Amino acid sequence: MKSLKILVAVVLLLNASLLLAGPRIQHWQTENGARVYFVHSPELPMIDLRVIYDAGSARDGERPGLAALTNSLLDEGTPTLNANELAETFEGVGAQYGASSLRDMAVTSLRSLTEAKAMNTALQTFAAVLATPTFPEKSFQRNRKAMLIGLQREKQSPGAIASKAFYQAIYGAHPYASHSDGTEASLEAVTRDEVKAFHKDFYTARNATIAIVGDVSREQAEDIAAQLTAKMATGKQAAAIPPVAPLEKANEQRITHDSQQTHILVGQPGMRRGDEDYMALYVGNHILGGSGLISRISDVIREQRGLAYSAYSYFSPMRENGPFTMGLQTKNAKADEALKLLDETLRNYIDKGPTEDELQRAKQNITGGWALRVDSNKKITEYVAMIGFYGLPLDYLDTFTSKVEAVTVEAIRDAFQRRIHPDKLVTVMVGGGK
Repeated sequence: MKSLKILVAVVLLLNASLLLAGPRIQHWQTENGARVYFVHSPELPMIDLRVIYDAGSARDGERPGLAALTNSLLDEGTPTLNANELAETFEGVGAQYGASSLRDMAVTSLRSLTEAKAMNTALQTFAAVLATPTFPEKSFQRNRKAMLIGLQREKQSPGAIASKAFYQAIYGAHPYASHSDGTEASLEAVTRDEVKAFHKDFYTARNATIAIVGDVSREQAEDIAAQLTAKMATGKQAAAIPPVAPLEKANEQRITHDSQQTHILVGQPGMRRGDEDYMALYVGNHILGGSGLISRISDVIREQRGLAYSAYSYFSPMRENGPFTMGLQTKNAKADEALKLLDETLRNYIDKGPTEDELQRAKQNITGGWALRVDSNKKITEYVAMIGFYGLPLDYLDTFTSKVEAVTVEAIRDAFQRRIHPDKLVTVMVGGGK
């Protein structure tokens, strides 16, 4: 009986380790320089693809919104198919196409069945969208107008107003300051030729990262990557983004807006992907404001004082230091009180760090939910693409939970004391108009 119990325990431990183990990522480059990351996942007869270009809004230059507009127009036409025909072709074989644009990257994605005829049609169509979009004039005008309408709507949103002012205050002249959706002046002035030139410069093989996850072999994956890049210009990898300068002093902005609540954002440049302090700051922020109602910020501001429904903090790591953000919305009359509590909570946390009990609960929460974060091919594809784009270690998913477990109270306090500066924070408050 004792030996049986031991055997059962061993099996449970093995199953647990397998559950927490990350997928095996294979990596190579195509002949024209695209970086490919592949995970064999035979459980379902499907394939998920994600092609990322270093072509986000940080590349807009003097034309904010250009990256987002270009990305939105990719599936509006190819030399052989118009927008409706492209949509019908994807739909006809059960494939799903997607695209989005962020500050660091332009993202395109495809999900398809691996049945030969359906997958081949989907891949041919996806390859044409990536390499040979025609950017029709009518589509250009329509999408630009839609972006302009979106900017008008944002003027009525205190959250959107706060976010734009927050990024501008933190990043100043740095490319990250530019709002991904652009400005009215820029969108009014942008031309179709500029869109075509942006695509030519940045949607190239050497500027692309390809993630492939699904029920295909390594040989098939190599053929797929070659097919996707066959008609792509070789081009070159985009130039490095300049480092983000640290803030020299505090900056507070109060923007009057007719709203029942004041939106508050407080922060500074935080960390980048692959940062040496990443894990200590990540786990530490989980305790400070990243774990919902049980975080310190939420406990002090929501549970103890009832000043906000939601109060939080988070890091947004990017190629260079993305923002560390604390935020909440509260009644206009309570804005200063809530801001004071937010500042006191942060300072106390930086000074003393978390308790050992808080740290253990945070570790259990993070590692306990890890399996759910990689429980589908789509989620794995997103992680694999991130790993490739930012040049993270291929064992990133394998080692994630062990690195979480290795974080100590002292490491968190040290990282926060070195990296977060309460006397040099940007504060943006939008509201107070009613």
